Amino acid sequence: MKPIQSIVLAFSSLAVAACGASDRGGSTAGGAQAGCLTRAYDTIGGPISLIAHTGERMTEADFKGRPTLVYFGFTYCPDICPATLVAIKNAYDRLPEGIDPPQTVLITVDPERDTPQALASYVTNAAFPDGTFGLTGTPEDIRAAADAFLADFQKIETPDSQSEYTMDHTSLLYLMDEDWSLKTFFSESDANPQDMAECLAQQLG
Repeated sequence: MKPIQSIVLAFSSLAVAACGASDRGGSTAGGAQAGCLTRAYDTIGGPISLIAHTGERMTEADFKGRPTLVYFGFTYCPDICPATLVAIKNAYDRLPEGIDPPQTVLITVDPERDTPQALASYVTNAAFPDGTFGLTGTPEDIRAAADAFLADFQKIETPDSQSEYTMDHTSLLYLMDEDWSLKTFFSESDANPQDMAECLAQQLG
């Protein structure tokens, strides 16, 4: 099997979550630390061109020069997405003194509802990391960004709900280095704040 095929299969077996109930337990055997330094795939994380919550178009070049934590989600997600962003903030709060947290980027998988204005209201939630960037764009822009990260998403109709639909999406956190190359990633099962903080300290220290 070719290396890229192996990576795709590995990622497809990781968390693809509808934004429903989340069981955020502790790390599985080996936990985040077992893979923290061995998850740097040069085939994951490529160019993006999206509209920021502030209204301007941004590319990966705008984030170079500082580590960046990238997450795909959406504002109508009732629990998994906000819980993940809260966990990221809690992890940042646990970083040792002298280690700056990465910048945080939320790329929506629901551009139909997540306008720059909607994202601007969402990412400024005090429970989320300070300075979080929300990015949206055309469906084609979003799909291209997701493909660059081997992420997937799908619209799921829920006609009996007030929101009318939800989004299934890959639930991973991607830590990019100063050159926009993947350093490591976290799956939902090992993205608890303490493990994340320890891994981030290793990667950023």
